[in-house]
Amino acid sequence: MDSKSLLNLSVKACDDKRAEDIIAIDVKNVTGITDYFVVCHGNSERQVQAIAREVKDAAQKEGINVNRLEGFNEARWILVDLGDVVVHVFHHEERDYYKLERLYRDQEIFTFELETANGL
Repeated sequence: MDSKSLLNLSVKACDDKRAEDIIAIDVKNVTGITDYFVVCHGNSERQVQAIAREVKDAAQKEGINVNRLEGFNEARWILVDLGDVVVHVFHHEERDYYKLERLYRDQEIFTFELETANGL
């Protein structure tokens, strides 16, 4: 699966669990380890875990190896490493604190029109 398709799969999985403010950052030119970061947040530890689990399950269903899953038990900032895409699932308080998007503000940032955002 190419990195754009993996990006779309990851974003859809986040959206399926009602993640909020989902963005993708093109980091190909600044990191040698991945093409995209997906950043989103949930409003409770349980939701943060559900989002990360959905990303992991969706990837595995497509035969994609999950290289690493970090922070799941604490559920404040979970990192799901899918190789070409790394998904950062924050608790909303942690996202406000770390402001990961600001570190990469010079890179291309994508936003998405998603079903849950439209109330469907």
